[in-house]
Amino acid sequence: MADKRDYYEVLGVEKGASDDEIKKAYRKLAKQYHPDLNKDDPTAAEKFKEVGEAYSVLSDSEKRARYDQFGHAGVDPSYGGGGAGGYGGFGDFDMGDLGDIFGSFFGGGFGGGQRRQGPRKGQDIQQYITLTFEEAAFGCTKKVTVNRSETCDQCGGSGAKAGTNPETCPTCHGSGRVRQVQQTPLGQFQTTSTCRNCGGSGKIIKEPCQKCGGSGTVRVSKTIDIKIPAGIDDDQTISARGQGEAGVKGGPNGDLFVTVTVKPHKLFRRDGSNVYLEVPITFVQAALGCELDIPTLDGTVKQKIPEGTQNGDQFRFRGKGIPNLRTGGRGDQYVKVNVEVPKNLTSRQREILAQFAEESNEKNYNKGRKFKDVLKDYFNK
Repeated sequence: MADKRDYYEVLGVEKGASDDEIKKAYRKLAKQYHPDLNKDDPTAAEKFKEVGEAYSVLSDSEKRARYDQFGHAGVDPSYGGGGAGGYGGFGDFDMGDLGDIFGSFFGGGFGGGQRRQGPRKGQDIQQYITLTFEEAAFGCTKKVTVNRSETCDQCGGSGAKAGTNPETCPTCHGSGRVRQVQQTPLGQFQTTSTCRNCGGSGKIIKEPCQKCGGSGTVRVSKTIDIKIPAGIDDDQTISARGQGEAGVKGGPNGDLFVTVTVKPHKLFRRDGSNVYLEVPITFVQAALGCELDIPTLDGTVKQKIPEGTQNGDQFRFRGKGIPNLRTGGRGDQYVKVNVEVPKNLTSRQREILAQFAEESNEKNYNKGRKFKDVLKDYFNK
């Protein structure tokens, strides 16, 4: 297996980075390498996956602690033969063994071996989808395809061939653990390790299920309908309970977490539940007033532009924004007017404007005073 890059290096943060720094770095890189936004970059998908993998570990305090101590072997069972259970190289002498050793001296209390035998929740799955501006604003249903493990329908998860049942391991008598007592000069020393005969399951399958090969689970590709709530924002995550990997020993399934990326809109800009739009108007429209068709998320609306509108003036459309996820109410839309100054005037247009300037005596709108008088007052302060 090729060596993986350090997760901190992948996100471009220091090892002691805060949770906010890690999240900020992830958001930046996820947008930078998102395949839908970087179709010309053939490496974007692989980099996006690498960034997501790094964030899934460093954003989880427990996984991050294991990674800081043991590296990739502490979080990836397929890397270096370690993983979260074995912690990269302890072999049969795992943390459960330590619990039993200390228990032999101090009367128990660790219980690591017993916890390993009970039902365990399946692993969670992380997926990413891209939404249009309108899909995020009004909600939709998206199909997400995941590859996950499911309980084998032929053996019901037992791993044994139909008509047969797993048998209790004769070595550990169903406990999944074996104890060994050694005589030392200090007395008896007792250790407990995973049963090699049954691999810690406590059961022996003499006739494995042909479909799952005795594992009790099968890998399937599943398409799931994910309901996107109206008002979801960029980089927010939706959870689908029980849609993750199959549980172990009757434990519940893991969950599916879907993080969304919202494409930018050509016209609108979003800030929370409010929408912002800039509209250009001509010098004449601003001076004389007019009526414009203003685009909104609900279609166009008529808006009267009053006579004497200034560049940068803003109009508000109540309830034309984006639904709020918490309250359900909609934000507002703000329309900013940009007055365009005419270029490449004809001689006739210049003549008209010169006449206008002369008739107005070059006054601004500051109580009818000449502009040169306003400048004089400013510089004489």
